[in-house]
Amino acid sequence: MNVATSIAEGPGVSPARTAALRAEAEALYLGTRPNTRAAAGAAAHLLDGVPMHWMVDWSTPVPLVIREAQGARLVDVDGHGYDDFCLGDTASLFGHGPPPVAEALARQARAGLATMLPSPDAGIVGDLLAERFGLPYWQVATTATDANRFALRAARAATGRPRILVFDGAYHGAVDETFVEIGPDGRVGNRPALMGEPRDLSQLTRVVPFNDLDALEAALADNTVACVITEPVMTNCAMVLPQPGFHEGLREITRRHGTLLLIDETHTLSTGPGGYTREHGLQPDMFVAGKAIAGGIPAAVWGMNEPTAERFRAARTNRPDGHSGMGTTLSGSPLQLAALRATLEQVATGDAYAHMNRLAGRMAAGLSEILADARLPWHVARCGARVEVVRAPAPLTDGRQAKGAHYPALEATIHLALLVRGVLISPFHDMMLASPATTETQVERLIEATRQVIGRLVN
Repeated sequence: MNVATSIAEGPGVSPARTAALRAEAEALYLGTRPNTRAAAGAAAHLLDGVPMHWMVDWSTPVPLVIREAQGARLVDVDGHGYDDFCLGDTASLFGHGPPPVAEALARQARAGLATMLPSPDAGIVGDLLAERFGLPYWQVATTATDANRFALRAARAATGRPRILVFDGAYHGAVDETFVEIGPDGRVGNRPALMGEPRDLSQLTRVVPFNDLDALEAALADNTVACVITEPVMTNCAMVLPQPGFHEGLREITRRHGTLLLIDETHTLSTGPGGYTREHGLQPDMFVAGKAIAGGIPAAVWGMNEPTAERFRAARTNRPDGHSGMGTTLSGSPLQLAALRATLEQVATGDAYAHMNRLAGRMAAGLSEILADARLPWHVARCGARVEVVRAPAPLTDGRQAKGAHYPALEATIHLALLVRGVLISPFHDMMLASPATTETQVERLIEATRQVIGRLVN
């Protein structure tokens, strides 16, 4: 990446200062982490030296190797500690290794990990999910990607329709057919970064801008769309909040056209105990949550309302036994159910969310003050315990604007400069989370580190 060229486009910052800060942070990182450098060189049989190739997308010159994660703190293999506001990009929204989850896992490990049969926790987990999120029927998957994939397949089976609709710029895990976007020329096609996909995914996926109810109406008019899949707040880009009336219009239009509405709350669980859906009274036909829902254990859930469940059951009638396209052997395992129960009963509580939201409010206020003092044309967006610095002067309305608010090289410099100051935020955009384990002292350290970094960037 040509850092100097890329950061020259960053709004309100000095390119020369940014390049100097990047060079200083890189030198400090490499000079104080010999074990990290050695670990990178020793991982010769891992592709790109990491167990998942996108782990090299962080801002660090060589991958950061973590020895221990507890609560809201990380310690790397060189003994450096970090206040963790990334929290596994929401996977550890409730902190690393919540004690009730760790204890439940230890108990379950002695009683069996994978049986392909329900454990006594199964019915209890179903009751907890129904009470918390308001939908009566649930299934357990291993990732949010799987849950979204299964829910879309169920939606097509229930409706008998071939198409789905996604909002431009959204992300719903590695679900092939959601990797479609509106290009600069206004045409819909596969995302340029998508690898190994020979199909034109736009044949069965429609794409419209978030918050655009007229475009949604037009896209559903021929009654061939089985399901609209959406986050209630777009979070996998620069954060885009729903405009007033958007969710009411989305629900009315989908119902009128017989299209199911699937709300993916994998990231917006940051809002409150019942997610954004319960907090704002949304009425989805289907619901997905992953990552944090089991305290960081690989698990996801997908649920449906009574009418959708009835149609799905009817679609399965008289089909032969065998592969339905939904499954994976480890889905619904006793291990997942133990972690789900512990998280829902003891970790993701109302008191926990009150603490998280209070600290997120302080983060948002402190960061907003820094931006105002620096006279930067940026703003702070928030979704419950989730806070993000957005490099645009006003709230965004759609994915196109979100894409335009990204400055990857500038962001990488800020992330690395924060990291060497002992603060870790999300690598893909300026997202920060507060967990039940996060402290006021950690939040104040984040604010002070950000003040120092921003002070180095502006003229």
